[in-house]
Amino acid sequence: MKMKMKTGISAFVAGSALFITNSAMAAGDDKAGLPQLDIATWPSQLFWLVVTFGVGYIIMSRVVTPRIGHVLEERRTRLNDDLSKAKEASEEAAKMRADYEANLDKARSDAADFARDAALEAAANADAANAKVAKKLATKAAAADTKLAAARAEAMENLNAIAAEVALDAVQQLTGLKATKAQAEKSVKTLAKAMNAQEAN
Repeated sequence: MKMKMKTGISAFVAGSALFITNSAMAAGDDKAGLPQLDIATWPSQLFWLVVTFGVGYIIMSRVVTPRIGHVLEERRTRLNDDLSKAKEASEEAAKMRADYEANLDKARSDAADFARDAALEAAANADAANAKVAKKLATKAAAADTKLAAARAEAMENLNAIAAEVALDAVQQLTGLKATKAQAEKSVKTLAKAMNAQEAN
């Protein structure tokens, strides 16, 4: 459509120019000089100038200019749409970035809370294990002390009995006197108590 319109306009302009040229040449056959300077041809030249200008003006105002305006309007609309889409995309990107940063901060906070809870739980478990081990060690130590005390008491009893027998033999050999076993054990116990009292002091 545009090519046909441009071809028609070109043909019209060329035809008008050819007609004006032929008219000028026909009018100037009798006289020498340039035909456009001949006053007799001016009315026809002015007429065709007005006609050509009017037709060109009509074509420009009714066909070419509206199409140019339509193209410019489409371009303006497209640019406005592109700007709106770019603005929306920028706002969406800013929102996504804000959401990402908020999620990242939340993840860091959750990780810190988890690490703190894990450390507290590990410390509590360690304390419980230490308390359990300490309780077992205390129980074993108490049992060992009890066994040690029993063994010591038993050893002391055996030692007292041996000492009483040795004392009886020594008294009998030195003095020739016979002492009873009960008297010897009593003397040994008295002597042991006195020694324990001295060690305690």
